[in-house]
Amino acid sequence: MTKRRLWQEVLTMIYEEKKKIFYEKMREYTRQDLCIAFSGGVDSSLLLMAAKKCMEEEKKIYAVTFDTMLHPSCDLETARKVAGEAGVIHEVIYLNELEQAQIRFNPVNRCYLCKKALFQRLKDFAAQKGVSLILEGTNEDDLHVYRPGLQAIRELGILSPLADTGFTKEEVRRLAGELGVSVASRPSTPCLATRLPYGAEIKPEILDQIARGEEFLKNAGFAVVRLRLHGDIARIEIPCEQFPEFLKKREEIAENLKNMGFSYITLDIQGFRSGSMDEKL
Repeated sequence: MTKRRLWQEVLTMIYEEKKKIFYEKMREYTRQDLCIAFSGGVDSSLLLMAAKKCMEEEKKIYAVTFDTMLHPSCDLETARKVAGEAGVIHEVIYLNELEQAQIRFNPVNRCYLCKKALFQRLKDFAAQKGVSLILEGTNEDDLHVYRPGLQAIRELGILSPLADTGFTKEEVRRLAGELGVSVASRPSTPCLATRLPYGAEIKPEILDQIARGEEFLKNAGFAVVRLRLHGDIARIEIPCEQFPEFLKKREEIAENLKNMGFSYITLDIQGFRSGSMDEKL
């Protein structure tokens, strides 16, 4: 047996053990009614499908989605679709985070302030339904990057079964695929405020401009993309292997983005990377 083959077998054993622990946790949690903070992304969708698989018949699962200024509208549409596939109760909480000046001016701890506001609303909703257990979809990889919102989640007593089990993003996608989750390969769509530098005021019209720009780029064939805005400069991040394709379409891309109000269009030669606005911290 080659070292590579042996290593693959070890990784498979570790993954299977994580699955066992995860399902044990979910069987315990679904003995009571529960709420899941549900974005429609792969992490929360895996939680939802696993909870549905493990739940006892008379118990309820509330999949609760936040409809906010800082998330693309397509997230809500996807969440509705996946909740329907799971056959669970889907609730939507509407919240305008930008009404809070602290959040609107995009401080370094914006994610903490945002998560605190969102999950407090979720706790209030859960209390109205007589539910004391709330789950959310942080995974192991999220614990090793700048995520101030995790502090708010812990302070409010929200549980993170994927992270607690040690599931990486790759393992989340793998298990989601095994369970037939329709969004198993869907790229992550983090909060639109991550496209702006810290300290830049977050305005609805700017968020809309960024969302439209990214939607155009996705339709142009760049499924994994971030359009970061630095004043007049749009900095586009895509995987490096797609640079040749991007350059072939550069005139079309520049024309369309300029028509949306972007003044200067740039391609980041470092390529796509999650959380690039945090690199100066």
